[in-house]
Amino acid sequence: MWQAIAEHINSELDIDFKVESKHQLSGGDINLAYHISDDKHDFFIKLNEKEQLEQFISEAMCLHCIEQRHAIRVPKVICYGQTLDKAFLVLEYIPLVDEHNAGWEALGLAMAKLHEDSGQAMYGFDWDCTLGRTSQPNKWQGNWSSFFSEQRLGWLLQLLQEQGFGFGKIDFLVEQCRQRLHHYEPVPSLVHGDFWRGNVGFTADEAIIFDPSSYYGDREVDIAFSELFGRFPERFYHSYQSQYPLDKNYTERKSLYNLYHVLNHAYMFRGSYLLQAQDMVKHLFY
Repeated sequence: MWQAIAEHINSELDIDFKVESKHQLSGGDINLAYHISDDKHDFFIKLNEKEQLEQFISEAMCLHCIEQRHAIRVPKVICYGQTLDKAFLVLEYIPLVDEHNAGWEALGLAMAKLHEDSGQAMYGFDWDCTLGRTSQPNKWQGNWSSFFSEQRLGWLLQLLQEQGFGFGKIDFLVEQCRQRLHHYEPVPSLVHGDFWRGNVGFTADEAIIFDPSSYYGDREVDIAFSELFGRFPERFYHSYQSQYPLDKNYTERKSLYNLYHVLNHAYMFRGSYLLQAQDMVKHLFY
């Protein structure tokens, strides 16, 4: 397997790389991760079952899209492919340091810049992607309330119902969500889509984001998720607000947007997330 991955790297970069050392890295719930090196070149490798190649292709395309905005650093995509039994994604290896105040400030400014650079008139993306292990539809729509209620909440409520976990009549909940967002038409921003502490890192000089699940939507979905599982330090929010202030009614939508992520965790991990999702649905819609 490692020889096949090295051959893909060599073909893409026109170098003579051989895997002389490899170290498994911690932190991922879905993929295996490795740092491989030959003392001259270093790469970050994600591995999963062969059937998961589409997930890696989607991630690579999202990374390319963010990189093209020149707003914030993401790992460069080297290549992706399959061995006899595994799918893999090869990225630039970036040594990270512990979080620091300057890094959080830089992250706030960079995310504001990413969100400001739109130029898109609709919500969605040119391809569907994945959020964790969950497929995420991104069909283009011109109305944000319809996009979010149907392709975010409605989609996950349907997936959960198919596995025996119902939270009420889906049509009713989708319509309630649509009404909550009625007359609200935010500028379509390129969002990270899975913006929490685990997908943020720092070098000594800059902030980095990775593992995106991107699309064009309301930028508030990123900021809301940054508050769900361990709120970012205040320096992040202060610098973001100084560059691109949030709408005064952001807090009224925050829980609605975060319900999508809680539903996704309920779908992937079950357990207490099912109870959390149930409580959120009752609070928001009943």
